[in-house]
Formats: sequence, structure tokens, C-alpha cells
Amino acid sequence: MEQFERKVTKIGNSFGITLPMELLKQVGLSQGDDVQVEVKDGKIVLRKKEQISLPEGVDTEFLDILNDVIKEHDKAFKGLVNR
Repeated sequence: MEQFERKVTKIGNSFGITLPMELLKQVGLSQGDDVQVEVKDGKIVLRKKEQISLPEGVDTEFLDILNDVIKEHDKAFKGLVNR
């Protein structure tokens, strides 16, 4: 596994890390691509956001509404898992 060392730099009111082109090519990322960032076991995991094609008849507005409902009732849904 190749390792790269980078410095965290200030970008406006945020911070960022530059990634070498060689690394981006290896994982299929390019400028403008969306990425997902998560913290797992104290480590930052960065991955290319998967493009999902919606089934015929399902539009993004429906999914946005569904996502809002899930977020609003998240605790109740998680409570149902153990029943």
C-alpha cells in the first residue's frame, strides 16, 4: 500500500488536504467529483461518492422527502430494530 504524507492547510474558514494526481488516478477521482467522508475507529475514510441511478418512476424529490422523514423519525426506526 502506497503512503503519502500531506499537510493540513487553511482554506478560508476551513482546512483542507491536497491529494497528488497519481493518487486520484488510482481511485478514479478527478476535479469536481463528489466524495464521502466519514470517521471510523478514529480514522478519516474518504471515498468517491457512488452515483446511483433511480428506478423508473422514482424522482429525486421523492427521495429527498423520504430522507427527511427517516431523519425526523430516526430514533423510532432504530427502536424497531430490536423488536
